[in-house]
Order: sequence, then structure tokens, then C-alpha cells
Amino acid sequence: MSTPKKDDDVTVVHLMRHGEVENPDGVLYGRLAGYHLSELGRRMADRVGEHLASRDITYVVASPLERAQETAEPIAKAHGLDIASDERLIEAENVFQGKTFGIGDGALRRPANWRHVVNPFKPSWGEPYIEQVIRMTGALNAAKDAARGHEAVLVSHQLPIWVVRSYVEKRRLWHDPRKRQCTLASLTTFTYRGDRIVSVGYSEPARDLVPAHLLAGAKPVKGKSRAFGA
Repeated sequence: MSTPKKDDDVTVVHLMRHGEVENPDGVLYGRLAGYHLSELGRRMADRVGEHLASRDITYVVASPLERAQETAEPIAKAHGLDIASDERLIEAENVFQGKTFGIGDGALRRPANWRHVVNPFKPSWGEPYIEQVIRMTGALNAAKDAARGHEAVLVSHQLPIWVVRSYVEKRRLWHDPRKRQCTLASLTTFTYRGDRIVSVGYSEPARDLVPAHLLAGAKPVKGKSRAFGA
């Protein structure tokens, strides 16, 4: 009789959205530098760090943007790890970056913006969905290889996380942004057996800290765009 061996071909990769950002002017900050976690955002990051403290995490990597790096800090510290940086985890490119573009602010009534919103299936206002899938899939696979047989945490941004999850779950990539299941500081978890994804899970360890209008499925509130915390 052979001796059972550790099932080391199972790897778990948690794709985490960063915490709340200090953004009093309500700017769609996109890839702009200088946007850091708010005090509440740091509490969210700490909460997830505590939630994952007992897990077998051997690799932590984040988007190069400050809000993602700061979100990764408590997790890396709890496991005695350095934070790697991966450009593929960065926020989606958006032509409205640096502007306000929220519910009820009149952005869609401005003729200068119309040419950017003619094709929601691509989308015409930013980085094509399929390009996000390609880079995010590359980042997931790299983390899976780095943490093979263990667990990894990748900190990224709402749209890239939702698009790659939609691709893995064989849903269309174009969607209603209000219906993304990707709340601040949430975890979208991919379990691999070997090199194949066998399941996708979702959890919100810091749900009680998230403002109600930013929870997945919440109704939009005038003057409070969901896009700000992307």
C-alpha cells in the first residue's frame, strides 16, 4: 500500500480589491498617482489581514498604485512577506480619469463625452475588456506558479477583477457596473488543481465597514459614484 502524500497540486489565489480611498473631490482617479487609503480603508485592509492571518499564504503581490500597495501591507506583514508589484494588476485605463463622472452629475449630457460612450460592449471609454482579461489572467497564473501548493493574495481594482472573474465563469464581459459583485476589500478566490481553475469563490471580510451605497448590488445614490473607489 502506498503512503498518502500531501495534495500539493492545489493552489489558492485570492484576488482582493483595495480598501476605501481618500477622495473628497469625488474624482475618478483611475491610474493617477497620489491617491491613498482613507482611515476607513486602512481599517478594511487590517480586517482582511486578520481574516487571512491563519491561511497558508506564501506570496503577496499588488498593483503598483498606492491604494493597492497599502491594502496589501497588513497581509504581507502577518505572514512575514515582502510585497511584490505587478503592472498587470493595475486599474483599467479610462478616458474620464481625473474628472468627476458620477450618478446625477450630468456627465452624459455633455456632448464632448458622447463619442466616448458609443460602444459599451468594448468599452469605447477605456481599455478593452479582453485586454484586461489577458493581463489579469497572466498575473493570476504567475501568482499560482509562485505559490504552488499554497496560497497567494493579489491586490487589484474592481473592474479588472470583475472582468477576469466573468471570463473564468464564462459570462459576457460587457455588463452593468452597478451589478458587479466586487465590494471594497472583498476577496474573489480562485482554486487551482494543477494549472486548472476548479472553483471560484467570493467573500467580504470587511463588509460591515463598507458604506451601504458601495456594497455589491446597492442602488446608486446621486452625487456618490461607485466608480470613485474602483
